[in-house]
Amino acid sequence: MSYCFSKVLDSEMEPAINKVTQALKAKGFGVLTEIDVKATLKKKIDVDFRPYHILGACNPSFAHKALLAEDKIGTMLPCNVIVQEAGPGKVEVSAVDPMASMSAIDNPALGEIAGEVQAMLKAVVDEL
Repeated sequence: MSYCFSKVLDSEMEPAINKVTQALKAKGFGVLTEIDVKATLKKKIDVDFRPYHILGACNPSFAHKALLAEDKIGTMLPCNVIVQEAGPGKVEVSAVDPMASMSAIDNPALGEIAGEVQAMLKAVVDEL
């Protein structure tokens, strides 16, 4: 089982991040956190890295359901989506597959929720 869904776009980073953020919003997700990995690695350990952003996406309704089904599931939230440079004028977008990450937890109710979120995140990536 793959742990993410990916798609390569003909785009620069900032327009791609905006497009992904809007696509997530259209499916009921908000971006709670944004980590600029390139800037962070440069600042913290003085290494150069390609443009790479991690967007911490959350759908509040599904997060609430997951928290009710499994009280420690917050250790695995939010759903991360990465936007990284994949070459000149190319950006790869990848979203976590919640079914893969939740498969470690023996809770059928959580599996159902993860399946719904999986379909939504896959649609976000597919529709970019």
